[in-house]
Amino acid sequence: MPKAKVTKDPVRPVSSTSTGVSRTPVKVNTGGTPVWYKVIMFGLMILGLAWLILYYLAGDQIQFLAELGPWNYAIGFTGMILGLLMTMGWR
Repeated sequence: MPKAKVTKDPVRPVSSTSTGVSRTPVKVNTGGTPVWYKVIMFGLMILGLAWLILYYLAGDQIQFLAELGPWNYAIGFTGMILGLLMTMGWR
């Protein structure tokens, strides 16, 4: 097995004052997602799903749901899609 090459130059320690840049790793505290963001995100998804379930089960018995007709799908899916889009900002 070949041996490693030995350098003749002495090894100098790199100091942060000579280069002006600190090479020490620093842990950056990015924080997490605020609680209110998570509540709104999951709330929109659950509210959209609940709207669609309510429309399927009792759409003909509740007057304002019957008047909305196919717009109930738009309302329900919009809530769920907005909640899913908010997941991109979740950390």
